Amino acid sequence: MSMWSPWRGCKKCSEGCLHCYIHRGDYKRGVDTSKIVQTKDFQKPVEKLKNGNYKMKSGLVYLCFSTDFLIEEADKWRCQVWKMIKQRQDCTFLFLTKRIDRFMDCIPEDWNDGYDNVIVCCTVENQKNSDYRLSIFKDLPIKHKCITAQPLLGKIDIEKYLEDVELVVVGGESDYLARPFDYEWALSLREQCIRKNVDFEFRQCGTNFIKDGKKYTLQTKDLCKQARLANINFKGAK
Repeated sequence: MSMWSPWRGCKKCSEGCLHCYIHRGDYKRGVDTSKIVQTKDFQKPVEKLKNGNYKMKSGLVYLCFSTDFLIEEADKWRCQVWKMIKQRQDCTFLFLTKRIDRFMDCIPEDWNDGYDNVIVCCTVENQKNSDYRLSIFKDLPIKHKCITAQPLLGKIDIEKYLEDVELVVVGGESDYLARPFDYEWALSLREQCIRKNVDFEFRQCGTNFIKDGKKYTLQTKDLCKQARLANINFKGAK
């Protein structure tokens, strides 16, 4: 697995962004997150070693995990990124976005019904944004679709949007400012995925975790571990 951030910087656009760890980390370092700039890794997928092999290994590539791939300020660079993605057919590029309503304005001319090596993951956090974003997402020409409900801020019903979705990832918010995360919300989404035969992954608990009506405060380092211990992931039959 590789990480590729051709640009950095982002702007908060919805409730899920309130306690964004990228903004929090930049603030501590004195970096202005609102400035979207190219990084030194812009050409990373096509850089080569002296022997002619690519420096970046084949496999899964997490794209723009410190920003949003569809953010407006990157429109002038995205066409170059699509060309590199198309060139690296030995890699699968996965990106998350809260700006799925911009998708059709951001794809290359030869997109057609989607690139085989691109996974698009639509991020949601509450029912309002789920209904808005997923009503758009469900009709988009994308070959590999995922949904990330993280940080999940309340119980949501997304079952009617799960057609053609390959995976739903769920998680709570982390750090001392974290809003509460109720385990029942994860179980509800799991049941929706089971009924639609969609893979489900409980990625992490929330720092302020509620189970069976009881409140717990968990350490950040334990959030993913505790989610794994819950053992509620579901693998659908393909």
